[in-house]
Amino acid sequence: MFGGLTGLQDPKGTDWGERMLNTVASQTIRHLFTQSESVEVSVRCYPSSKLLQGSIDSFKMSGSGLVIRKDFAVEEMSFETDAVAIDFGSVLSGKLSLKQPTQAIAQVILSEAGINQAFNAELVKKRLLNLTMPSLTALSGGEPVSFTDVQIQLLPENRLQLVAKADLNNGEIVPLSMILVIGIERRRRVSFKDPNIQLDQVPEAQREISQTLSVALVEILDNMVDLDRFDLDGVKMRLNRLETEGQKLIFSGYAEIERIPHSA
Repeated sequence: MFGGLTGLQDPKGTDWGERMLNTVASQTIRHLFTQSESVEVSVRCYPSSKLLQGSIDSFKMSGSGLVIRKDFAVEEMSFETDAVAIDFGSVLSGKLSLKQPTQAIAQVILSEAGINQAFNAELVKKRLLNLTMPSLTALSGGEPVSFTDVQIQLLPENRLQLVAKADLNNGEIVPLSMILVIGIERRRRVSFKDPNIQLDQVPEAQREISQTLSVALVEILDNMVDLDRFDLDGVKMRLNRLETEGQKLIFSGYAEIERIPHSA
């Protein structure tokens, strides 16, 4: 093994040190996800003798069909670092540990279907059901209000169509429909702004309350998607840009990696 770590190559020209790193890194990264269709890792370290000092040239990861925390589907995710300092002893024990924090360029692609699925996750539902803010209970005679059946459709120019229902817990269900602009704030929060509330399909008797409830739902959503709530242990995502493209929502930015977590 140590012959491989100091420069031995297989017939294909792949350095044994890199092969071992790729195997260990792939196993480590796969454990971050509840589910994964594919995870590909490429670690460059040449010559392999650098690995003995814990130095690698670059680290690339790309994955598809990923599920984070059992409920959050990610269509594609990739990140890439420059030189990284790792603990050589951890590699020999089948793990990957950093000697010091690093940053990686990152891209995350969500599908429209995956986003809609996320609205059924417990972490999201608990922020939409049985709400008792005075601004809502004033509309329901004091009863808790729930927003249900939330569905989005991605639109060009960073917009989305959102439909939902508001259950006033008094026998009245109010339909909601609007077009929103989505953006990024403080590099970690997805914002929902400039609602164009659509009342054409809402019964006339419910239009005023539908308008009020729509504004309330936008405010809830605008304060909901903070990436710090979804971070893997030791990894923080920071966003520079988002864009809608067909049925995909594409985020680009970087990951601050303090340590490699060993499970999702």
